[in-house]
Amino acid sequence: MFSDRLKARFAGLALAGAALALPVAGIAGVVVKSTGPSASTYKVGTKLEDAATITLKAGDVVTVLTAEGTRVIKGAGTFRVGDRPQVASDRFASLTRRRAATRVRTGAVRAPEDDAVTNPSLWYVDVTRSGTICLYDLATVRLWRPGTAGTSTYRISGDGNDAQAEVTFDDTVTVAALDPARLPIAEGAPYMITAPDGSTSAQINFVLLGEDYEAPDALAEALIAKGCSVQLESLATSLEASAEAVGG
Repeated sequence: MFSDRLKARFAGLALAGAALALPVAGIAGVVVKSTGPSASTYKVGTKLEDAATITLKAGDVVTVLTAEGTRVIKGAGTFRVGDRPQVASDRFASLTRRRAATRVRTGAVRAPEDDAVTNPSLWYVDVTRSGTICLYDLATVRLWRPGTAGTSTYRISGDGNDAQAEVTFDDTVTVAALDPARLPIAEGAPYMITAPDGSTSAQINFVLLGEDYEAPDALAEALIAKGCSVQLESLATSLEASAEAVGG
């Protein structure tokens, strides 16, 4: 009986080894940005296999985010998706992972002059952009104002209740913390941000990310699935700029 068990064990190991030896069509990544004539073919959210090739036309730019890094593919021509990425994934750990969101600084944060109109973090809420915002913690919401000129106060309020909170920016402050005691944020509820002149600056709602997406492509898929298009756009733009900066 012992011999039969041993034979069965070796047979199982042999089958496992054979399975590992079989070629597997791996998923290379997900399209996070697509512009040009072929944008309708390679839509944002499209998953591409590692061995796949894509054919682009002049003027096409497709940004693919994978577990290994980022590829910005430009037409015209035929390209293999799984080629080496221009920018490795570990370059974006501070941008994409949960600990980057939970360690967001409180108080004043000054953006560099050349980045004054670019949101410096995936986890800051742009007071001028409407949409669904994905966060890891609804008790640590940070609001960001594009630009640094002048002092201005924005008000955020919930729909259908009197709860509201104000955040003030000045020449040195571009990021301000929302006080959760004054305005607790509830997942899925609508909120309105009012500009200093009384006009509606943005209409937003919040969605919780339930897990730590360590792989950038997995985070991108989660943002797409939850409808967090503002953050996906910000992520894609940062990835594309970094890839081009290293000669992509």
